[in-house]
Amino acid sequence: MSVLICGSLAFDTIMVFPDRFREHILPDKLHMLNVAFLVPEMRREYGGTAGNIAYNLHGLGGDARIMATVGDDFGPYRERLQTLGLRTDHVRHVPGSYTAQAFITTDLDDNQITAFHPGAMNFSHDNSVFDAGDLKLGVIAPDGRDGMFRHAREFAERGIPFLFDPGQGLPMFNGDELMQFIRDAHYLAVNDYEAQLLQQKTGQSIDSLAREVRALVVTRGGSGSQIWAEGRVYEIPAVAPTAVVDPTGCGDAYRAGLLYGMVNGLDWDTTGRLASLLGALKIAERGAQNHPVVRSDIEDRFAAAFGRSLAG
Repeated sequence: MSVLICGSLAFDTIMVFPDRFREHILPDKLHMLNVAFLVPEMRREYGGTAGNIAYNLHGLGGDARIMATVGDDFGPYRERLQTLGLRTDHVRHVPGSYTAQAFITTDLDDNQITAFHPGAMNFSHDNSVFDAGDLKLGVIAPDGRDGMFRHAREFAERGIPFLFDPGQGLPMFNGDELMQFIRDAHYLAVNDYEAQLLQQKTGQSIDSLAREVRALVVTRGGSGSQIWAEGRVYEIPAVAPTAVVDPTGCGDAYRAGLLYGMVNGLDWDTTGRLASLLGALKIAERGAQNHPVVRSDIEDRFAAAFGRSLAG
């Protein structure tokens, strides 16, 4: 029941500016912006779409395999994955490059300024789905543009159903390219903003897009999510988190719940609720991979949140 997750592995350097950007940026000087922010608080987190999804799916008991490209600085991350019990067979080292990394500065209003260096991610097309052995399901998450094209084509050629999760990579593609991804995919997951952008780029309504796949998922943060499947729309409630600390990685945690439900034959209502619970657990902790994901604890929390067992 292996799931191959094609996406990024990245380091997230997160800095906190204890003030507001708007107090230090002059609107009439934006054409010659030259400003520095003192950030006394800084932390480095493990991230990337493939790493985040795999972390959560593995914690649920799923067989998560990562396909990604990384740089010379990947050593500590590789050790972490191996300590967690996650396989690195399809994590390819690209000599002379850095692992993808984001530098994120957040102010007191939760505004963010982010610089992203793709590094080795640009070589994701050097990996092949044909090298991954037997698979139940695949994922195309944000990655190098050429790699996303190649891996989607290879999943289709192998007859392996896959989830297309364009995320922040969506602006890289035009409408025709996005429609090709969607026609090859069996499942599609986006957030509400991405859903609007997807409709704009493709010229298709959400109902029309839903007819192209077995299931279309749209997450809406604290407003819950919707799953178009089996000729109906499932309204999935949000789970109240114990705290709202950091939204980074919530979408990836949600997707891990989706994947677990799909692989294990759960109905869509149960699958969506599990995904919602994973997102709520993540938002209560800083970083994308610091929240505990333990199957027995998930079962207890699911019962408490929905008044029934995870098994239905």
